Amino acid sequence: MALPPSRTSAQSIEETQPTAWALEPTAPVGPQIYKVLRRFIVRGEFSPGTAMSEVDIAGRFATSRQPVREAFIKLAEDGLLEVRPQRGTFVRKISIAQVIDARFVREAIETSIVRELAAKGDTALIKRLRQQLKEQAAVSIDRPDDFMKLDEQFHWTLADAAGRSYGWKVIEDVKLQMDRVRHLTLKTFPQQRLVRQHAAIVDGIEHAAPDEAEREMRQHLQLILEDLPSVEKQHPDFFTPST
Repeated sequence: MALPPSRTSAQSIEETQPTAWALEPTAPVGPQIYKVLRRFIVRGEFSPGTAMSEVDIAGRFATSRQPVREAFIKLAEDGLLEVRPQRGTFVRKISIAQVIDARFVREAIETSIVRELAAKGDTALIKRLRQQLKEQAAVSIDRPDDFMKLDEQFHWTLADAAGRSYGWKVIEDVKLQMDRVRHLTLKTFPQQRLVRQHAAIVDGIEHAAPDEAEREMRQHLQLILEDLPSVEKQHPDFFTPST
C-alpha cells in the first residue's frame, strides 16, 4: 500500500494521496484502517497534535464511522491517539517513559530468546541468519526504510525459531513508541553498526554461548537509550517533556 508524503502539521490528513486510503475489499475493514493509521503515526506521517476526525477518516476510506471508531479506540490503547473531551481526538506525543519501558520489556524477551537459541545448535537457522546479514549489509545507506524491514525480519526470525510467536506479538505491541523514535532518526540511521551488532548476536548463537548471545542482544537493544536525548532535542514537538 502506498504511503503519503511526510507532513508536519494537521494538513497531513488533508493532503495525503488518495491511493493511501485504498482498502482491500475482501478483508475486514476495521483491522485494515487500524493498521494504516498506525503506520502513518509511527512513521511520523501524522505528527503529534494532528486532529483525527471519525467523519473525515471514514469518508477517506469510503466506509462507515463504526470501524473508524474501533480503530481509534485501539490506537488510543496503543498510546498513539489521545481523546480530549469536548475537543476531539489527536495524535499523541511520544512518551520517553513509554519508550524506556518498552525497551525494558523487549530486552527481557529477546535476551531470553537468544539464550534458548544458543542452546539449540540449529545450523539451518544460522545459515538463514547469515543470509539475512548479507542482505542487510547490501542495503544502500539512502534506503533506511528497506533496512528497517530487514531488521524487523531478523528479530522476528529469532523469535519464530525459538517458538516464541506470542513473545513477538508482545514485542510488536509494546515497541510502537520505539519505532516512532527510530523513524525520526532515519537520516542518521547507523546501519553498519546495527549489522555488526546483529552479526555478534548470531556469533553468540552459533558458538552455543548463551551468555555471549544475551550480552550482545542487550547491548544492541540499549542503543536507543544512547540516541534518545539527541532525538528529543532535535524534535521537541514530537515528545512529552522528559523528567
